[in-house]
Amino acid sequence: MRISSGMLKIAALVQLAGLAFMFSSSILLQILACAIYSNWWPMLSALMYVVVPMPCMFFGGGSTQFLISRDGGGWIDAAKFLTGASTVGSLAIPIILRHAQMIETGAMFIEFTSFFIFICTVMCFHRASLDDDW
Repeated sequence: MRISSGMLKIAALVQLAGLAFMFSSSILLQILACAIYSNWWPMLSALMYVVVPMPCMFFGGGSTQFLISRDGGGWIDAAKFLTGASTVGSLAIPIILRHAQMIETGAMFIEFTSFFIFICTVMCFHRASLDDDW
């Protein structure tokens, strides 16, 4: 059975819509963690959502391929380090804020759920971008 190019385009649009839904639900949880507890400190970890893809854009040419490659080099290694550091920072910020008693435990767990959905979105995007259709 042959798959037409129209069906491939529809499948790509469905994947893109799913990624957009996952990302927007992650942001919604981020906002809910702040609004439910009337404390906007958890929004600090939303800054990390902006910082995480920056190394891919600046050093990887907009692709996530370099993250799994064994190729080295100064800029590639710097991009891998910055991606890892910003990912760890996304988890560390809610933990530090909870330890300092600036946010509630519930807000911290909502932040973790938001981060998990965000990471799943990035991993699904990476998997989808490995296909030649993208």
